[in-house]
Amino acid sequence: VFLIGRALQGLSYGIVPMTIALARRYLPVEKSTRGIASLSVTVSTGMGIGYPLTGLIAGSLDYQFAFWFAALFVATAMIVVIVAVPSGPDTQAPRVRFDVPGATVLAFGLAALLLGVSEGETWGWATPATLSCFAVALVLLTIWVLLELRVKHPLINLRVLRSPDALVANLTAITLGTVMYMVLSIGSIIAQAPSETGYGVSLPVFSAGFVMLPFSVGSFLANRLVRHLTKRIQMTTLLPLGATLVTASSVLLLFAHTELWEILIGMFVVGMGVGTTYAAMPALIARSVATEELGSAVSFNQVLRTVGGSFGSAISGAVLAAHLGADGHPSGDGIFLALAISAIGCVAVLIGLLADRARGNRTAA
Repeated sequence: VFLIGRALQGLSYGIVPMTIALARRYLPVEKSTRGIASLSVTVSTGMGIGYPLTGLIAGSLDYQFAFWFAALFVATAMIVVIVAVPSGPDTQAPRVRFDVPGATVLAFGLAALLLGVSEGETWGWATPATLSCFAVALVLLTIWVLLELRVKHPLINLRVLRSPDALVANLTAITLGTVMYMVLSIGSIIAQAPSETGYGVSLPVFSAGFVMLPFSVGSFLANRLVRHLTKRIQMTTLLPLGATLVTASSVLLLFAHTELWEILIGMFVVGMGVGTTYAAMPALIARSVATEELGSAVSFNQVLRTVGGSFGSAISGAVLAAHLGADGHPSGDGIFLALAISAIGCVAVLIGLLADRARGNRTAA
């Protein structure tokens, strides 16, 4: 039942790139960039709001009521869509045959990859089952790339994604997605772990969700700041700026994570960094992608974020599982090592973005 629910939930991820494509098409030019940036940040902002809401409902009533609340919330969103979103067929949409082979091969390739990443710790990273998943994923994704380069109307135009702006945005999506999920999952574990572990804050379920609220506030504020900053600085500058904030928060949490206020500050700064980069990525892609290609290009960027999140969850899970204490909770050394890996990943992303920025300045000169 949970797998079916998660699969249906995954289909809803198509809403974000769809709304971005609609914003590019229907909003005036002077508003489209800010609109696209705002829509891209909604996922991270909503995540930070959803955690405390779930904690309140589950802690006060029962966890099943949280699902009913989510269903009611989605129903209200459907009403808003019916009332506010332009109806009827999109006259500007291209009338081409849907790339069924490309969609099918990509779906099975990603499924094999994510299955191997998610279950590697349980099965063992060197077991035939895990290695088979990675081998099948490699073969299928290679076939998918070859198919997309030969089809007249591909599901995702890979040639478009070779542009410098799109390439930087996609590489940033998968790497920061990895780091973000590591920091969020470890922060949640620290908040609920007992104080006897040496690092736990011992928050109940009712309160633990509020640890994510600063993340939501930070991403929302970052989106507002980006709307003003884009009038003065280039989008390519926002990516290293956001990566700097994520790196600073990762280093902060690495050395200071045993007090609640330290975690709250770290989550807030992570939210600021993620909000800045997520707002900049679709706008960067939109600069170099034609209107009819924007939906698939932004969708691919969303897929890379999800893949990065799966890698982050798997890496943190593997590290913490290898450093369990006698009480079944991760040891302090395991928490420190997982946070160190996320901080190193942030530094690597930041160095790459700064190097790309310097290369762009030399090219312009």
